[in-house]
Amino acid sequence: MKALFMVGAEVPFTRVVGDHRRWLVPLGAVLAINVAVLVAVVLPLGRSVESGGVRSTTSAAALAEARADLKNAEATRDGQTQATKDLDRFYQEVLPADISSARRILQLKLTQMAREHDVTFQRSSAAPELARDSNLERLKMNYALTGDWEDIRRLIHAIETAPEFVVIDNVVLGEGAEANAPLTLTLDLSTFYRVGPHVR
Repeated sequence: MKALFMVGAEVPFTRVVGDHRRWLVPLGAVLAINVAVLVAVVLPLGRSVESGGVRSTTSAAALAEARADLKNAEATRDGQTQATKDLDRFYQEVLPADISSARRILQLKLTQMAREHDVTFQRSSAAPELARDSNLERLKMNYALTGDWEDIRRLIHAIETAPEFVVIDNVVLGEGAEANAPLTLTLDLSTFYRVGPHVR
């Protein structure tokens, strides 16, 4: 009989297995169970974790997009609220309240401005006009005036810079028939005023 451990001697594998069978069989069974658990449990759980990670990333991106959409919607709402407030303030503080206020601005105020700028008032005509699909009405005025160039220019500047809401729709400037005759100025002006729903 040969010794198990000899220098330079070969020991057959079957003998080693046979001698250590009581340790190798349980070790092989544990190794087989580990491989079975790895294939049956750990690998599917790994795939599940991967798909959960993908779903989590997708959900996080969708949440970020939804938050951005919410922020944009809130900004739009706030902008609309501010625009509504500004428009209401414009209606109440800038536009004439009714047709009589509009006439006072276009007739009385502009006649006084013409007198202050040495421009002679000749005649005027007024016509209210409904603005389509709006709760505003427009008062149009046509003025005929005469004066020299510097006075007319200062009058137009005064109309444009006045605090009242007056739109200069058209300006026609003509020379007089005689030499050194004053210039004739025809102004088409308009302003808007709010009309209540009961008028329509």
